Amino acid sequence: MSPQPTPRAILLLGPTASGKSAAALTLAEHLDLEIVSIDSALVYKDMNIGTAKPSAAERRRVPHHLIDLIDPSESYSAARFVNDANAAIEAIRAKGRLPLMVGGTMLYVRALLGGMDDLPPADVQVRARLDDEARRLGWPALHARLAQLDAPTAARLPPTDAQRIQRALEVIELTGQPLSSLLGRQRENAAQQLAQWPVISLEPSNRSVLHARIAQRLQSMVQSGFLDEVIALRARGTLHAGLPSMRCVGYRQAWEALEQQPAAAERAFLEPAIAATRQLAKRQLTWLRAMPQRTVIDCLNPDVASEVLQQVDRLWPRVH
Repeated sequence: MSPQPTPRAILLLGPTASGKSAAALTLAEHLDLEIVSIDSALVYKDMNIGTAKPSAAERRRVPHHLIDLIDPSESYSAARFVNDANAAIEAIRAKGRLPLMVGGTMLYVRALLGGMDDLPPADVQVRARLDDEARRLGWPALHARLAQLDAPTAARLPPTDAQRIQRALEVIELTGQPLSSLLGRQRENAAQQLAQWPVISLEPSNRSVLHARIAQRLQSMVQSGFLDEVIALRARGTLHAGLPSMRCVGYRQAWEALEQQPAAAERAFLEPAIAATRQLAKRQLTWLRAMPQRTVIDCLNPDVASEVLQQVDRLWPRVH
């Protein structure tokens, strides 16, 4: 029997608040590894508390990649992520270390594992016009329009998912084709590549416990000064609520709370932020459950890091 090929990297995935970062840091105590972030929020500088960004001490302890790449006024794409991630992986492997990819941005995972679809780049004018229409009509009205033009895409998006509704309408306008017909054209060889990208998925055996973790995490962020962080970002004058950075879960709700109820921002922030983060976790779990090749570990298990280490040892044997 031929030996199992060494993967290009190992992916440690899971919904928000599943303990991915803590497990990765524990792994680093036993393995010669570097962490590659799969998180669309961690790429932004000056967004630290609301993204649960690794501390300076943690980053000194274990090298992290794809963190603090751009200013919040800029945009970052799945295509750029694939290029940046592949470069980081090759650099880590060249040192003889394990590239451990950690995060929960499933669009980035899909792009990395299956390749990028041939989609048009963003068009500033189209997006500005769609933003203007959304201000007048509301995103649910644009979602209804999308349902007429691309029913499969509309069916998987909530009426309030402004960023994805806008992108789907933009693609239709630029290509004349629905997004659903364009996605997946370059996925034919994905199954052959799965051995290169083994997935360990931290998933809760009890969803209500994960929900409690999410609420506690957001309350801790507020206590740590998250709203002050968003106040400082707003004070820069170069950012607005329509930017991808400010649409990140948590930041969007904080921005709205500070704008609409500045005197009671904390109270106005928490409930919508908890609800939005729960929805994010639900979407992440839906993505994960569509990956039959994944190895599932209960993130509520107190020995979760030991279980992850056992799986990593199986996939990436240590040299003794």
